[in-house]
Amino acid sequence: MSTPTSASALRTIRFGHSPDADDAYMFYGFHTGEATIEGCHVEHVLQDIQSLNVRAIEQGDLEITAVSAHAYAHIADKYAVLACGASFGWGYGPVVVAAKPMRIEDLKGKRVAIPGPITTAALLLRTECPECETVEVMFDQIPQAVLSGQVDAGVIIHESQLTYVEEGLVKVLDFGELWKERDNLPVPLGLDVVRRDLGPELMRACSIGFRASIDAAFQHEDDAIRYALQFGRGLDMTQGKKFVHMYVNDLTIDMGERGRKGIALLYERAVAAGAIAKAPSFDVIPSA
Repeated sequence: MSTPTSASALRTIRFGHSPDADDAYMFYGFHTGEATIEGCHVEHVLQDIQSLNVRAIEQGDLEITAVSAHAYAHIADKYAVLACGASFGWGYGPVVVAAKPMRIEDLKGKRVAIPGPITTAALLLRTECPECETVEVMFDQIPQAVLSGQVDAGVIIHESQLTYVEEGLVKVLDFGELWKERDNLPVPLGLDVVRRDLGPELMRACSIGFRASIDAAFQHEDDAIRYALQFGRGLDMTQGKKFVHMYVNDLTIDMGERGRKGIALLYERAVAAGAIAKAPSFDVIPSA
């Protein structure tokens, strides 16, 4: 007869994610205890995505972490991709904004703010406008940098995608719209990855546990949104729900073939633009 695992015997799994409403929503099941990783205690490590990217590349110490799809090209030897938890934009994504109307072609030789050099936003800009000059700015300061004239344009992510018009900015290009119209694919943005040295069994348990946490959020929608809005930087319930489900959707539950195709295309374009040396091979850990 088996005995319950004591708390002290549980293995700690550190899960790095950003302090954003969409990530918080996905962790609702872990927060309430409805979801667990068998035999493990989940410890949350909150850092912005650029810091998590650098940590994964330079240290590789977190057992599971959110990273930009861009960053994964540099850590594929250490981490495998979870089938669940990825962020894709279907018809929407990072937005290039300016203080006055212009086209993406007009940004050749111009200064464009990016939220970090190994973010997917920066990679998308490099593939579509390789001749602009990028300037690293904290993601939440990019709208003001554009409005003040510090830069000619900026690539915005997170809540600013819903509020940039109110802030007096105009859209130059929405990468998600472009991918939907041109490629009929969702644009990949963020991935959740698991360290390969955990071994196949524990990697699979991590994927299954995380999927259960996301499923719990969908099953308790209003409560999960309220929990997520603690990390929503001023969004109300309506805006919060819209923002969360921009990036937590059917492809987040399981990226499937469409998600894999989107990731492969991103790397193919990045290689062509000279942004990464080669496309990583990525294997996906099932969540069911």
